[in-house]
Amino acid sequence: MSFSDFITDQGRKINRSYYVTLIQVCRVDGKIGPDEMAMLHMEGRKFGLTDPEIDRLIDSESHHEYHTPYSLDEKFEQLYNVAVMILADKVVTEEEKRAIRRIATEAGFNDDAIESLRVILLDGITNNESEEVLLERFKKSSSKSSRFKTGLRFN
Repeated sequence: MSFSDFITDQGRKINRSYYVTLIQVCRVDGKIGPDEMAMLHMEGRKFGLTDPEIDRLIDSESHHEYHTPYSLDEKFEQLYNVAVMILADKVVTEEEKRAIRRIATEAGFNDDAIESLRVILLDGITNNESEEVLLERFKKSSSKSSRFKTGLRFN
């Protein structure tokens, strides 16, 4: 990831690749609805971005390569945030399911882990369970299955 992925024009640090991935997930059904826009602004503010900076990023978003974090906890956090964005409009489309699958694949999760992860995230968030609870549930489900010890694929 380049240094510029972390610096805004005001010098604040953000992970631009990750944030643009969230924007792309919101656009997967062809539009960004009001609930999704609110979630993008809320997430952007966590990085210290102003509303005009967030709007510029949303307007200028283009195809990019997703750069995955290294640790399972960080990967889970990003996928959790993606799932929150998917659920922002209370409708999960097939395109959004494919998007979370694509992002999880790029993050290094294998097919078995992705299905478990998708169910844990979407059901858990719908039931207002915390990210920490869902991460622990995923770790437990992963350790019980010999098919995906950590849920990650190693080459």
